[in-house]
Amino acid sequence: MREDRFVRPDGETGIYGVVEIRPSVGVVALNRDRKIVLVGQYRYTLKRYTWEIPRGGSGVGETDMLAVAKRELREEAGVEAANWRSLGAVDVCNGVTTDVQHFYLAQDLVLTDPEPDPEEEITVRWVGFDKAVLMATEGEITEVCSVAAILKVEVLMLGAQL
Repeated sequence: MREDRFVRPDGETGIYGVVEIRPSVGVVALNRDRKIVLVGQYRYTLKRYTWEIPRGGSGVGETDMLAVAKRELREEAGVEAANWRSLGAVDVCNGVTTDVQHFYLAQDLVLTDPEPDPEEEITVRWVGFDKAVLMATEGEITEVCSVAAILKVEVLMLGAQL
């Protein structure tokens, strides 16, 4: 967290609080049966349980976001993928944080054992992709990057066979 002094649009001086977060990733892992993996966990900030795509942050000095995505998918969901496609990036809460989340579509999946971080207690769930789209549009999936990534893949599927 940092506080910057700046000149506001009205010419007055103000303080702007910025939460500095390293780049992060989100992965839509789609298997041959058109199911995606979701991870569920209790989110302290919201005081409730949420369903999300596998996501996570980069470490200090990490710049290869694809490598971060591969690690997070394996750690959180116990999944590895042979084929990866970048889905672009989004600015996450850009009025408050520096976080940019990079999205990937992972396909040709192989199941392994999850390796969650010590502070994580994650439930892994596979759902049909159409069900995931409904979960995102009807409010069962509320985490913004998960909603955006799922809908990006939905748009891709409308234009091409995946």
